[in-house]
Amino acid sequence: MRHGEGDKHHLTSLEGLAALSLDALSSVAYGPEAIVVVLVAAGTGALTATLPITVVITVLLTVLVISYRQVIAVHPDGGGAYAVAKKSLGQRVSLLAAASLTIDYVLTVAVSLAAGAASLASAFPILSSHLLAVCLVLLALLTAVNLWGVAESARVLMLPTVLFIVSMLGIVVMGILRSHPAAVVGAAHPVRATEALGVLLILKAFSSGCSALTGVEAIANGVPMFREPRIKRAQHTELMLGLLLGVMLLGMAYLIRRDHVAPRGGVTVLAQLAAGSYGAGWQYYATNLIVTLALALAANTSFGGLPVLLSLLARDDRLPHLFGLRAERPVYRYGVVALALLSALLLIAVGGETHRLIPLFAIGVFTGFTISQIGLVRHWATEQPEGWPHRAMINGLGAVLTTGAGLVLLTTKFLEGAWAVVVAVPLLMLLFTRVQRYYTAAGEELGPGRIPPPPVRTMSLVIVPLGEVSRLAQRALTAALALGDEVVAVSVQAEPAKARALQDTWERWNPGVRLEIIDSPHRSLVQPMVAYVRREAGGGREIAVLIPEVEPRHRRYKMLQNQRGLLLATVLRARTDVVVCMMPYGLSV
Repeated sequence: MRHGEGDKHHLTSLEGLAALSLDALSSVAYGPEAIVVVLVAAGTGALTATLPITVVITVLLTVLVISYRQVIAVHPDGGGAYAVAKKSLGQRVSLLAAASLTIDYVLTVAVSLAAGAASLASAFPILSSHLLAVCLVLLALLTAVNLWGVAESARVLMLPTVLFIVSMLGIVVMGILRSHPAAVVGAAHPVRATEALGVLLILKAFSSGCSALTGVEAIANGVPMFREPRIKRAQHTELMLGLLLGVMLLGMAYLIRRDHVAPRGGVTVLAQLAAGSYGAGWQYYATNLIVTLALALAANTSFGGLPVLLSLLARDDRLPHLFGLRAERPVYRYGVVALALLSALLLIAVGGETHRLIPLFAIGVFTGFTISQIGLVRHWATEQPEGWPHRAMINGLGAVLTTGAGLVLLTTKFLEGAWAVVVAVPLLMLLFTRVQRYYTAAGEELGPGRIPPPPVRTMSLVIVPLGEVSRLAQRALTAALALGDEVVAVSVQAEPAKARALQDTWERWNPGVRLEIIDSPHRSLVQPMVAYVRREAGGGREIAVLIPEVEPRHRRYKMLQNQRGLLLATVLRARTDVVVCMMPYGLSV
C-alpha cells in the first residue's frame, strides 16, 4: 500500500455506528414489544408500567455506555469483557466471558437474520415456506461483504442505518406531535388478565426488555478497527449509540403508554406505532421494509466484533493461531468464516424460526455485561486513579442491575431452551483450556526464548522423486545439488520395461546423480517412496525430500496436473521427521 492508504480500511465514528451498532439500534423492533407481551398477562391496565420499566432499562443503558467508554480507554486493543476479565478477574472468569460473548455473537447473527426473514415473509407471504433459504442467502451476502473488508461493509450498511434511525426517530417525533394515532392496524385480540401485576411479572418484563441492550458491547470489542485516534473515535461511537437508543426506547415507551398499544394479530408493536405516527400509507410500508432490512443487516455487528475477539483468544493461545491472521484490508478472515459456519449450522438446526432462538438470546451478553462491570470495579480499586470511587460506584450499580436481569432471564427461560447456553458455555471454556494446554506443552518442548545447544553439522542427503527424464528433472536436480552434500534421484516404477527405458535414458543423460529405481508391482507410488525415505533416515543423516511440482500459469489448468506430489508430501510429513520441500516449476500455459 502507498503511504496513507492503510487508514482508509479502518472505520470513522459514523462508519463504526453502521458497522458495529445496528444490532443494538435495531433491537427497538423487539425490545419494547417484549415488555408489552409480558405485561399484558396482567391486563391492558398493566401496560402503564411499560414506561417506568423502560426508564430503568435506559438508566442501565446509560451505565453500560459509561462503562464501555471506560473499557475502550483501558483496553484499546479490543476484547471488551474478555480483556477486562483477563486483566482484573483471572483466567477462569476471562474464559467465561469469552465463551459467553462467542455464543452471543453467533446468536445475534442467527436471531437477526431469522427476524429479518420473518419480517420479509410478512410483507411477501410467498416466502413464508422458505425462511431458512432466505436466512442462508442473507448470511452468504453478509459473509462475502465482510470478507471484502470491514470498512467496505460499513459503507454498504451506512444508508440502511441512516434510514432506520430517521424512521424510528420519525415515529417518536410524529407520534408525540399527534394527539391520537393516525391509523390502527392489525386485528384486535381479547385480553384476559391471567396474573396480577406483581414484582415477579415486573422483573420478568424488565429482563425481557433488556434484550434491547444486546450489541452495546460490540464497539468496545472492535476498537482496533477504528481509525486513529482509535480510542476517541470508539468512545464517540459508543456515546452516539447510547443517545440514539435511549431516545428511541423512551419515546416508544411513552407512545405505548399514552395510546394503550397492546399486542394485535398480524402486526408487531412497532408496526402499530408506525401506523399511529405515519398513517397506513406508503410511509408505513416503507418503514416496515426498512425495519426488515435493518434486522437482517444487524447481524453485521457480530462480524465486526467476534473475529477481533477470536484473534485475541488466538494471541493468548486459547484458539488456533490462524484466527490471529488477517489480510491487508484488514480482515480476520478465518474468524469471519467461522462465525458464518456456526451461524449457518444454528439456523439449519432451528429451521430459521425466530421463536426457537429467542430463549437462547441475551443470556450470554448479560454475563459479559456483569463480568465487565465487576472487572472495572476491581480495576479502579487496584489502580486508584483520581476520582476512582465515583467510577467504581457506577460500575458496581451496573453489575447489580445486569446480574439481576441475567438471573431473571435465565430462570424464566431455562426450560424454554436457555439450558442449551448453560451447557454450551462450559464446553467452550473446556475447548479454550485444552487448546491453551496444547500450546503450553508445545512451548515447553520447543523451548522458545531459551538458548538451545549450538547446531550440529552432519552429512545430508537430498532425495528427489522423479518419474522420467525431463526439464522438470533437470531443474529439480539443480536445486537439490545446491541444498545438500549428496543427491539421489528415486523413481517408483510398476512396469519392468519402463524401468529399463528410464535407466537407459538416465545413463545417456549422465547428470552426475545416482538413480534408484523401486519396483512397485501394485502401482503404488506413495508407500514405496515413504519406506525408502524411512530406511535412509535411519542412518543418522539429515534427510531432505525435494518434490518437484508443475504449476500451470492459469489456475483453471491446475486440476489437470497430477497431484501425487502433494499427496506424497502430506504422507511424508505425517510419518517421518525429514525435511519436505515443494519445488514449483512454472509453465507458460
